Amino acid sequence: MAEPALEGMRILVVEDEYLLADDLRDALTEAGAVVLGPVPSVGEAQALIAGEALIDAAVLDINLRGEMVFPVADTLRARGVPFAFATGYDQWALPERFTGAPRVEKPLKGAKVMSLLGPLLEPSAVG
Repeated sequence: MAEPALEGMRILVVEDEYLLADDLRDALTEAGAVVLGPVPSVGEAQALIAGEALIDAAVLDINLRGEMVFPVADTLRARGVPFAFATGYDQWALPERFTGAPRVEKPLKGAKVMSLLGPLLEPSAVG
């Protein structure tokens, strides 16, 4: 049964681990979301963002094969797109500008990600 808050929502997934990305895509699709990606790198994420007029929210892995995802987060924030970090890193590892950004611990579990995305998609949410 689809989660009403995600029905038709366009969710960007930036994740470099294929199995995690695939599981997340499946969980989001099952919840009714339209998944953009998954993409495994900062460059591919930036290109996808540039080509998409509408992105409702994003889930960002912090470390993409040694490349940090923060430029993608900056781009999303500039566009007003809410996002959450998916990571094994502690909160203190985030740059200060992202201190308040939501994060979900890896390994990603569908229910945990869904509960995090719901509030991000509320009209008053800001990334």
